[in-house]
Amino acid sequence: MRTWGTIFVIITAATTLHGFSKELTLEQLKARVETAKPDQRAALSIQVAERQVENANKLYGSGKSEEAAGAIHEVITYSDKAHEAAGQTGHRLKNVEIAVRRMSRRLTDIKRSLPYDDQATVQEAVEHLDKIDTDLLDRMFGKKSK
Repeated sequence: MRTWGTIFVIITAATTLHGFSKELTLEQLKARVETAKPDQRAALSIQVAERQVENANKLYGSGKSEEAAGAIHEVITYSDKAHEAAGQTGHRLKNVEIAVRRMSRRLTDIKRSLPYDDQATVQEAVEHLDKIDTDLLDRMFGKKSK
């Protein structure tokens, strides 16, 4: 009986580790956002947005400003989707708020490293994320109507 338990633990661990080692591509994540249940849509949208923040940073570093601007626009799009999904379900507001605040700070850091001509797109994204953050904080801590 003991060996069956050990075998079960080993198989379970191997299956779990395999699942974690197989990271989804950005395109797979985007596809999942569209088909996900509302309570999962917020987390998936945040993952896409966070990856696009880092993609934008790499693209700006490589001198690919137009592609980086496209990634920044996707940060906004998927942050909006996360905001909407969290608002619909009332679920994960805190997680979305934290992620949005973190992305806003990261984009601010990225903006500081860019030439002046590339800063406007990033600044617009920061301002948009800050509005989402404020709305989420109001939902979590604002006055409740009677």
